[in-house]
Amino acid sequence: MPDIDPSPWWSPDVHADRRPFLIGRQRILAALRDFFAARDFVEVETPILQVSPGNETHLHAFATQLVAPDGTASPRYLHTSPEFTAKKLLAAGEERLFTFARVFRNGERTALHHPEFTMLEWYRARESYEVLMADCAALLQAAAAAAGIDVFRFGPHGVDIRLAPERLTVAEAFARFAGIDLLATLDATGATDRDALWQAARQAGIRVAGDDVWADVFTRVMVEKIEPFLGLGRPTILCEYPISEAALARPKPGDPRVAERFELYVCGVELANAFGELTDADEQRRRFSGWMDEKQRLYGERYPIDEDFLAALARMPEASGIALGLDRLVLLATGARRIEDVLWAPVAS
Repeated sequence: MPDIDPSPWWSPDVHADRRPFLIGRQRILAALRDFFAARDFVEVETPILQVSPGNETHLHAFATQLVAPDGTASPRYLHTSPEFTAKKLLAAGEERLFTFARVFRNGERTALHHPEFTMLEWYRARESYEVLMADCAALLQAAAAAAGIDVFRFGPHGVDIRLAPERLTVAEAFARFAGIDLLATLDATGATDRDALWQAARQAGIRVAGDDVWADVFTRVMVEKIEPFLGLGRPTILCEYPISEAALARPKPGDPRVAERFELYVCGVELANAFGELTDADEQRRRFSGWMDEKQRLYGERYPIDEDFLAALARMPEASGIALGLDRLVLLATGARRIEDVLWAPVAS
């Protein structure tokens, strides 16, 4: 007979230890549905199987096939985010929507990552991304109330959720935590100067490689010097990312070097990623193509571009949208140590 883990997640003693976190998850889910209902949002469901799983360079998807009745097979992917479908619904005429979507990312399994997890996304048509910042503060308080606590905890850190989030630009964070003038590595259009950032990072004591591109160095500074210090004492909203790190966000009016993008941090943990949404389909195609070229260079693979999404994007109204890791939120609100503690049935190792 095959060996069986003596303490799998379904063993009664392990389940009994995890159950308080899972009941906390249930209460938080109910509170969040009430939160959105009170703000006139409609809950939607999005299909998991997609033509494209998303086109960001470092996301790795699960691939499968869709077999037609005549036996022909077409490649499909498990989505890494419900974003493409949610934006198609905005193009269809929905004004405020949210979804709790099961999403899948390959090669990710740590205390804060799981290959299958739940993403809470919500979108506001014709509203600015600053409104999402207010949503975040109120949503954290709703989750805390559902958990019966005022302080979120992870490791040695505790954050009083009653405190208003600190708002910090990425350039301010680079200066404060790494001593780097980030905007000096960008020209007036947002084009990057790899050598300038490489030298600045090296002077800040960060190991850099000779073949690192600007984005590699940017990420290393973020991971080593900045992210561990965000959301300590109070939540942090890190905003105005360089346009090259804008993903699906539009440029900030008046400063094309940076984008309408922010991330929410609590206890040094990234909880959410938000955009003032890009609606220029031609620009989005250019970004997708560039990211897939980079993915091909780094990983030897590329994902197709969802032409249906680009067609919808051209008709989508101005909007803002945000993706929040529900499991991480529950982890922080319940005091769990790792993400598998707040999943009813973790994926088998």
